[in-house]
Amino acid sequence: QNETHFPLSYFLVLPARLNWNESILPAPPAKSDSSHHQQRLTAVKKDEMGAPEKICTAMELADHEARANGCSGSDEIPSSSCTVDPQLTVADASPRVIGARGIFFSDFYFVVGFGSGLCKDLFKKWSELDESCFTVERVSGGITNLLLKVSVKEVNGEESAVTVRLYGPNTDYVINRERELQAIKYLSAAGFGAKLLGVFGNGMVQSFINARTLTPADMRVPKLAAEIAKELRRFHAVEIPGSKEPQLWNEIFKFYESASGLQFDDAEKQRTYNTISFKEVYGEIIEIKELTSRLNSPVVFAHNDLLSGNLMVNDDEEKLYLIDFEYGSYSYRGFDIGNHFNEYAGYDCDYSLYPSKEEQDLFFRHYLQPDKPDEVSSKELEVLYIESNTFMLASHLFWALWALIQAKMSPIDFDYLGYFFLRYNEYRSKKEANCSLARSYLSGLHKS
Repeated sequence: QNETHFPLSYFLVLPARLNWNESILPAPPAKSDSSHHQQRLTAVKKDEMGAPEKICTAMELADHEARANGCSGSDEIPSSSCTVDPQLTVADASPRVIGARGIFFSDFYFVVGFGSGLCKDLFKKWSELDESCFTVERVSGGITNLLLKVSVKEVNGEESAVTVRLYGPNTDYVINRERELQAIKYLSAAGFGAKLLGVFGNGMVQSFINARTLTPADMRVPKLAAEIAKELRRFHAVEIPGSKEPQLWNEIFKFYESASGLQFDDAEKQRTYNTISFKEVYGEIIEIKELTSRLNSPVVFAHNDLLSGNLMVNDDEEKLYLIDFEYGSYSYRGFDIGNHFNEYAGYDCDYSLYPSKEEQDLFFRHYLQPDKPDEVSSKELEVLYIESNTFMLASHLFWALWALIQAKMSPIDFDYLGYFFLRYNEYRSKKEANCSLARSYLSGLHKS
């Protein structure tokens, strides 16, 4: 970088109560000191729920992954040390996403930025474009990430667009970003999701997918259900380098350790939290782990979060997309499918919408034999039905514990404690019937 071009991550952060009669614009340094940025962006903090942990930037993870594959990070994935607060409005976030000089506002700080922002820093072909060539709009925002669409009018007059995904605050407590970054390029190469174009301090930039996000009701439409099943089978066939050990129970026990020792500042939240019997929850985890281990469900690279918001479709082209692989890991086939069936209920957790056996059979047929669904045997259907409807119990435990951690760590306005009870109560209501079905099936196998 030259002497007058500074990454937006070079900030002077000042208290909001600053006396504006004071001078607040120091002369910028002669050169951008990347080592200084890296020291500031990599720190050690005390984890509220355990020992100190290292905070790594996405840029470091990209560089690490690239070097592991024999090339430099910059050659592999463009990276920037810029960060963008996901809690800002689109209007306030736009200068940081695009690149503009000036003073930016947040709830507690005035932030003075110099030079280029995220997109101009990552993509040099846009570095000299005027800010008027860019538009930023919110695509969606769930309870984990915020997605922004950045549209660009290029020098030649053509228009292009990218998606900027901002990680939710404190999501590193429940998401392994290094694992996500490793997997995403292999999944992208296999044709899944958007192409990874760049990474930055608290998110990534991907190609824009011209499609609509599914609703829970869409997932039960027979034609779409069949396509989801086919795509999930193809997804499960992708090979991701590294350990193939299933991570499901490692994750659940990790969540349990974190979730079972929380303290809330809010007295009402603490009273609600204190009604949970973690001794009971631990016993349930052990029981379901033992039962599912006897089912011999195939280990695959699983999506693990196949809710409607992570499915998109281009209706004109009739093309389905699986997106957002942040919870992806090697896991059990039955868990990925059972978890997907749970998501028919939507965020409102209306479990009367859980798919019927007939709806599940349609899904299983297209998953097992995409080209010849009618040739799937009744025995194959039974095996996958037992698998999915036993592992759906593990899905409830997973997300119930996840919700408790989020109730403590996430600043997002969502009733995570209430979500815990919705998931755990549904687990308890289905446990006896589903476990009895699995044990009966296993008993029949033993006798035969």
